[in-house]
Amino acid sequence: MSNPRYPDEFKIEAVRQVTERGIPVAEVAARLGMSTHSLYAWVKRYSKPEKQRVQEDDQQAELRRLRAELKRVTEERDTLKKGRRVLCQGVRLKYALISQLSADYSVRRLCLTLKVHASGYYAWLAEPKSARAKDDQRLLGLIKHSWLESGGVYGYRKIHDDLRELGEACGKHRVARLMRLEGLRSQTGYRRRPGRYGGKPPAASPNHLERRFNVTEPNKVWVTDITYIRTYEGWLYLAVVLDLFSRQVIGWSMKPQMTSDLAIDALLMAVWRRKPKQGVMIHSDQGSQFSSGDWQSFLKANNLLGSMSRRGNCHDNAVAESFFQLLKRERIRRKIYSTRQDARADVFDYIEMFYNPKRRHGFNNQLSPVELERQHLLSLESV
Repeated sequence: MSNPRYPDEFKIEAVRQVTERGIPVAEVAARLGMSTHSLYAWVKRYSKPEKQRVQEDDQQAELRRLRAELKRVTEERDTLKKGRRVLCQGVRLKYALISQLSADYSVRRLCLTLKVHASGYYAWLAEPKSARAKDDQRLLGLIKHSWLESGGVYGYRKIHDDLRELGEACGKHRVARLMRLEGLRSQTGYRRRPGRYGGKPPAASPNHLERRFNVTEPNKVWVTDITYIRTYEGWLYLAVVLDLFSRQVIGWSMKPQMTSDLAIDALLMAVWRRKPKQGVMIHSDQGSQFSSGDWQSFLKANNLLGSMSRRGNCHDNAVAESFFQLLKRERIRRKIYSTRQDARADVFDYIEMFYNPKRRHGFNNQLSPVELERQHLLSLESV
């Protein structure tokens, strides 16, 4: 069987195991089920600067980058014209835009374009914050303290109550505005709010799986789902694809936004790694990522049969839910991630370096997913 084609996301995390964690190449290659020759090639390639890799890989990529850069510069030029409409309601906002663009454009030209006096701008520059703005900054410090003390789960109502107990006379709408501008939100990720996702999805597939989770061979039934991981930078979304035969994670993707590309990239990794010769059933819930037109087109193009859980019934996709509970209990809830990259590296380590090759699974008679599939392949060869 030929080696599977791995996406760049997988290769970069594999190289980090060698370059940053110091794990020997042979050990990493053995755990990932690949040759040391391929891993050495990855280390050699991805240890180079990114600009050099882009130049070596594809001259067209450089051309696209230059076109994108030209478009960005053109848009920055047009910002001066668009500013008259966007910033017509607040002089201080115009001053802030002038200060932001003053490194690239003449201040007097910016003032003429935005129809403000240069003397007013320089006066604002000497004292840019009003008394109200200074009080907002002080109040924001108290809001951040209350939000962090709650573990990042409080919304503006609870934080407003905390401020009132401290003797601060402020309205809850002011608290909500400051939190929104700072990007502070209540914890709403791990449980879907009821009553906001009604209606029939654009493309729903029948429940072909019907909770038949015991599968006798690999690449017959896959399940997929998406979960949330909290970091200080914000949410990191993880999509996984598991083979029901061994419970092995055969595809995954992590992104800062939950879009259809997140689910498709995880499934694309599974197709690349497994290269199934027969049709495979892929089971999911009825989330918008799995009912999008791009998802349905990908299933048709790769001979995959879509199957969906019943509306609001998480037990129909219990295997994927069980894996996420295991991941959070054994790894995520034991850590505090400062950045999304820290979370990404830790999740990669858990899935590819521990769960798939090492972790004993009760469903597999205490064998790891990789070991169960290896023994299954040996039994087929001996027949």
